[in-house]
Amino acid sequence: MLMLARLFLSFSFALTCLVVFGQSDQEAIKAVIAKETQSFMNVDRKNWAETWHQAPYSYWSYSDSTGTSLVEGWETLSKTFDEYFKTQKPSKGKITNEWIEVRVYGNGAYARFIQKVSDEIDRDETSQMRVLEKKDGKWKVVCVGAIAKYPR
Repeated sequence: MLMLARLFLSFSFALTCLVVFGQSDQEAIKAVIAKETQSFMNVDRKNWAETWHQAPYSYWSYSDSTGTSLVEGWETLSKTFDEYFKTQKPSKGKITNEWIEVRVYGNGAYARFIQKVSDEIDRDETSQMRVLEKKDGKWKVVCVGAIAKYPR
């Protein structure tokens, strides 16, 4: 009986650790995504770049009624946004994310959410996903996908 109680306590402790670590990873992932978005909207290239795993397989895509854009590889991605970071003014928009799913797979993660950005002029809503990798203990974005949502 004592052996069974110890086994149960050990299992309960291990399960609790998994839940706690999983939650902290999920919160860290959400924080990285928020920082990536805020840095981009605030035209803060340094902090935006820090949120990315700067790899040849990094990927960014966006689609709306005017077309679809995609960029493959960190070097190309960084160059693509050169003009944006040189000429844009920081946004005063309020950003909210409605989290649909955050899944952690070892050192990889997938997140899906609806992002709403509103300011004094406009309101934008996109269905977004991110793929992240954990490098040196830190979560980094490796893939961004965003599709504009339109009223039905």
